[in-house]
Parts: sequence; C-alpha cells; structure tokens
Amino acid sequence: MAVSSINSLHSFTLSKSLSLSPLLTPYHRHRLLLTTRLLFSTTAATTTTTSLPLLRLRRRSRGVPVLEVSKREDIEFTSRGDLRYEVPLRIAEYPDPRLRLRNKAVREFGDELKKLVDEMFDMMYKTDGIGLSAPQVGINVQLMVFNPAAERGEGQEIALINPRVVKYSKEKKVLSEGCLSFPGIYGVVQRPVSVTIDAQDVTGAKFRIDMSGIPARIFQHEFDHLKQGILFFERMTETVLEEIRADLQALEEKYEKNTGTPSPEQIEKRNRPRSAVGFGKSK
Repeated sequence: MAVSSINSLHSFTLSKSLSLSPLLTPYHRHRLLLTTRLLFSTTAATTTTTSLPLLRLRRRSRGVPVLEVSKREDIEFTSRGDLRYEVPLRIAEYPDPRLRLRNKAVREFGDELKKLVDEMFDMMYKTDGIGLSAPQVGINVQLMVFNPAAERGEGQEIALINPRVVKYSKEKKVLSEGCLSFPGIYGVVQRPVSVTIDAQDVTGAKFRIDMSGIPARIFQHEFDHLKQGILFFERMTETVLEEIRADLQALEEKYEKNTGTPSPEQIEKRNRPRSAVGFGKSK
C-alpha cells in the first residue's frame, strides 16, 4: 500500500505481552511486528489455525468478494523453493498476472523467511510504501509487511504470516488509498474501521490481534492481495474508477510494451456495475 492523503495514525493492540524467541538477534527482534508495544491475546497460545471459524474471500460472478468460513482442505501450503527469490526484489505492477495467482500458506519458518521479511521491508521503504504483500514482489505466499509510520526506525514494523480474518466492524469509512503495484494512482475506498485477525509471526508463533484506524485499513488492503488477488480499484465506486481509468490503461500499455505480450486484463472489458461486499460495500 502506498502513502496517500492519510495523515493520522491509529493504534492496534494485542492483549498480553509478547516474549520474542531468544534465538533471534536484536536486529530481528526490532524488525518483527512484535515489539514491546504489542500485546498477545491470553488465548493465543492455545489457538490453532483451525480451532476457530475462519473467514476467507469468495468471488461472486458479478462482485468483488464475500466472506465465508474457510475450510482446511482449501489451504495449499508452501513447498521447497516457494520462498526463493532474486535480490533486489522488484515490484510487480498491474496487470502482472502474479497479482492474481493463489497464494500458498507458509509452513516453513526459518532464516529464509526472516530474510524475505527483511527484503520486503527494505523494498517498501525504498518505494515510499506503508505496506507490501509478497505477491507484489512476485512471491505467491501469504505474507505481508507494513509500517503505518512509513519511515525506517519509526512506528512499528509489522509482519503477518498466514493471516485469517475473525471479524470486522460494521462501521465503515471512506479514505484515499494508493498501491505500490499502481504507481502514482490513488482513489477513495470504503472499508471497515476495525478488524480482528489470527496470524503467525516469523517464528511460526500464533496470535490474535485487533486493529483499528489506519493499521486496519493497511491490513485489509494487503489482505485483499493475499487471499484472492483482489486489487484496490475493484473496491472503488464507478465514479472514482472513471477518474483513474486512463491511468490503468496506461499501465496496461506499459506492460505490453515491456513484455511484448498482450495485457492479461483490460479495464475496458471489466463488467460494471459491481457490488463490492465483504470488507466494505461500494454504493
């Protein structure tokens, strides 16, 4: 997610202090989401990814997503080689087809994952972002990083692996959003103001976290990337979409010029109107 007109930060909490693994270096302790300001839920230690009803996104034939209970058999896990990447990482820009692929759940928690998290933070800061998902750098796994402060050494660096939505607020708010996969493009999107999730950290520890305000919005934006390849313009109203339609077409033309192949999708062929449901509803 890119820095936009958002200029106020809101807090997010866990409900019990976190103990970081003694095997982590001070550097990695700093880089993890889980700093002394974050608190664990008292139930997190006994919670597994299948012990609670989880939510996932499902597309309708004419809509952006609805939420439904996630099933264990729907989960595809990473295998050897899925976390391999080339340095430096590169941002996959729309309409790169990797942004639409299914992302695998991570089950290997080790140095390779920690290094990937570090590389993603570095790329996020270099591109003036406040959030970044793994598919945006061409790695189709369920991993996101973000820092609402948008500055290295400030705010909180948050890394979430295999996130699942438990619940979200009925109250919604409209704010401007950008996306690193859509350079220079911004548009207003309506989303719930708070969300509760289950996730894992880079050591594989499970926890529950409540987010509100800007952190909740960043999470939902990146979660769209992870779960079904939903892109933020699909949550915009027709009026807002018309304002950026020419910019989207320019990115499609850029892709065709750089790759020598037809764009895998075209905004002009997108069926409208669409009703965006799940994390917010377009009017």
